[in-house]
Amino acid sequence: MTELVLASASRARQAMLDAAGVRFSVDVPAIDEAATRESLKGERASPRAVAETLAELKARRVGRRHPAALVLGCDQVLALGADPDATILDKPADRAEAAAQLRALAGRSHRLISAAVVVRDGQLLWHHADMAELAMRPLSDEFIAGYLAAAGDDILQSVGGYRLEGLGAQLFSSVRGDFFTVLGLPLLPLLGFLREQGAVPT
Repeated sequence: MTELVLASASRARQAMLDAAGVRFSVDVPAIDEAATRESLKGERASPRAVAETLAELKARRVGRRHPAALVLGCDQVLALGADPDATILDKPADRAEAAAQLRALAGRSHRLISAAVVVRDGQLLWHHADMAELAMRPLSDEFIAGYLAAAGDDILQSVGGYRLEGLGAQLFSSVRGDFFTVLGLPLLPLLGFLREQGAVPT
């Protein structure tokens, strides 16, 4: 069966692939995501372009070490407001920043764009980006503090300072879009591609 390498340290993406029965290994790329994202923002790249560019950069960086394998790079961007002036939020540095992000999102809608790219032997074989729209209800400072205390420092690995799973569901009034996209990976289109490549059973 064709080897698949995931160029991501994301436990959520690893869990999705595991649960779907996909065999893969993990090789985390050494790139400065924050600097790349800031550079793309400075060029007024769209949120989708930011996610796609970072996903491809990760896949190509790891692909150099695994030229015969399918290498999957992924990225997710949170966009608040309309393009071209959307604000792109990064993963919060600490709980104070996570609380600030949740206050900024409270009572408003935002978009999550999840991109995935597969390369092999330096060639881009497949790419896909999907979007979900989430409406967050108004939140009190007390609720935000309680949510972050319950979520713990793992929440710092999520853009926006939240996860939809579990207690995070209480943050929202509505969600439009694919659940896997919200979690950070357009899983169903990816599985279709992997079946074509012989990386998962047909």
